[in-house]
Amino acid sequence: MGAMTDTASAPRRLLVLNGPNLNLLGTREPAIYGTATLDDVEALCRDRAAVHGVDVDFLQSNHEGVLIDAIHAARGTAAGIVINPGAFTHTSIAIADAIAGVEVPTVEVHISNVHAREAFRHHSYISPVAAAVIIGAGINGYGYAIDQLATRG
Repeated sequence: MGAMTDTASAPRRLLVLNGPNLNLLGTREPAIYGTATLDDVEALCRDRAAVHGVDVDFLQSNHEGVLIDAIHAARGTAAGIVINPGAFTHTSIAIADAIAGVEVPTVEVHISNVHAREAFRHHSYISPVAAAVIIGAGINGYGYAIDQLATRG
């Protein structure tokens, strides 16, 4: 598949998923996560997607099953998924299985450098099924993920 703008039959929509506690961006541990809010993340994603001529849908949930249902619904409707699974990164085989099962290119994003934090954050169940992983770039990582998916060859 060429760039999304070159393939008329490809879905021209990306799904951006955020897991538990990301609704608290801007106020939750700003020394780690910065002061940008989830609304700021969505604005950045919309702006970056517009550059590529794609649309984006957003969902944040503190509930694992809601995220899994959204991943399932992306099959055949989304050209790619950007996911910041939050703490589910380190615990959810179910989210990893959902990503593997739908075969929608997925980029895992983390605002902080999880490898410079507590040891339990060093393992991701999501990374082995992700097309790419962007860690420690702040909210800019979401924009990089959209670039990656929109220009995927």
